Amino acid sequence: MRPLRVEYCGEWYTVEDGEPFGIGRESDLTIDDNPYLHRTFLTLSSEFGLWWLSNVGQLLSATVSDATGSVQAWLAPGAKLPLVFQTVHVMFSAGSTTYDFTVHAEEDFYNTSLTARPLDGGTTILPVTLTTSQRLLVVALAEYVLSQPTAGRATVPTSAEAAARLGWSMTTFNRKLDNVCEKLDKIGVDGLRGGRGKLATNRRARLVEYAVATRLVSVDDLALLDAQGGEARGERASP
Repeated sequence: MRPLRVEYCGEWYTVEDGEPFGIGRESDLTIDDNPYLHRTFLTLSSEFGLWWLSNVGQLLSATVSDATGSVQAWLAPGAKLPLVFQTVHVMFSAGSTTYDFTVHAEEDFYNTSLTARPLDGGTTILPVTLTTSQRLLVVALAEYVLSQPTAGRATVPTSAEAAARLGWSMTTFNRKLDNVCEKLDKIGVDGLRGGRGKLATNRRARLVEYAVATRLVSVDDLALLDAQGGEARGERASP
């Protein structure tokens, strides 16, 4: 099989047919020395004439999408996924840090294209509509990921940091976060809702992964934060 090429933080790695290629804290591709990251979290390997991405960790999950963001999967511990697109983006979070890398292949088994084109020339990808305030919340959480110059690593802000960025109270922020997660959960997005003991950090990180991977928000949306910040400052300055 033809080799794969993996791009991470501006560096390139070649994956040859044969032994599995590990990705993690101490692997063929060393992502980071983050103690929340498995020594080997993901592997790339060839089998049955296809390349496969496998989650060999026990705790973390990864979000996998094609180049357009129109195809997205959640790779849970123990799961494996065939790589059928020429370009595959992989995002995952360990602790408060979100990482992403890109896998490039020479073969392309399936092509994807966006068929939903809005009349106003914008971009429509998902069967979900966010209100203005809901979009602001998602952008505030994804700001560091969207603003990084190259794919690699970025932190997800705490709820308090994101609320302060928007000029909202914690009560308002948490209510809107609940609403966004519930809305996406209803269309089948995994990892956004859970029972007792689920850390809020995991929910925020999963929301960022999904929103960026599926192009629910983009770099263009960062301008909304500056506009919101100006309004918040104006309200505080008003008598």
